[in-house]
Amino acid sequence: MSDAELDPTDHKIIELLSQNARRTMADIGEKVSLSASAVTRRIERLERSGVIAGYTVVVDHRKAGRPIQAFTEVRFAGTADLKEIKDTAIQLPEVQAVFTTAGDPDALVWLQVPDVVRLGLVIEQLRRRGRVTGTKTLIVLDTWSRHRPAEGADPPTRRR
Repeated sequence: MSDAELDPTDHKIIELLSQNARRTMADIGEKVSLSASAVTRRIERLERSGVIAGYTVVVDHRKAGRPIQAFTEVRFAGTADLKEIKDTAIQLPEVQAVFTTAGDPDALVWLQVPDVVRLGLVIEQLRRRGRVTGTKTLIVLDTWSRHRPAEGADPPTRRR
């Protein structure tokens, strides 16, 4: 399914689910002027086609014991393929995601750690892997995301 095959209602449903994937079908239907069963059929179609690839949980890492978030730029000797970059990070539970990039650096690694001591240890482990030639780390001070509920927002509802 291509973007051309999605109508404005599909895009609105995706937006609503991105904000809160536990919304009820009735709630979504009310916002897009469809019945709950029509919303269900659309969501099932979006899931079958792969447009909706899955659902996830938004974790408050401060409350979960990993309050420090950082991004580490990683540079490799020569040309590094995606598998090598992934293999470099996959064994470290603090690694949340790896983004390969065009140009310099070769990859951007997203980390969640309990403290700066652990951050230093994880970065040292990254440096010792494969053909890593250098890193540069940025510690996150604050975050805003389009897909995270605003502070003080109502808790998610169960999807029915």
